[in-house]
Amino acid sequence: MNEFRERYMNPYTDFGFKVLFGIPMNKDLLISFLNVLLHKKQNIVDVTYLNSEHLGASGF
Repeated sequence: MNEFRERYMNPYTDFGFKVLFGIPMNKDLLISFLNVLLHKKQNIVDVTYLNSEHLGASGF
């Protein structure tokens, strides 16, 4: 039996977008995506990932 299963993720969801573009391993993919969106009006050469996510306190 194959130990690897194919999985599909929807990049239109918040979770999918973060997994696709929000990890340093995919930094080149994010830079390419942003440069396509800017239509060569600006050229992004580097990005810095910051942890700006604030999770609420658990009330349990």
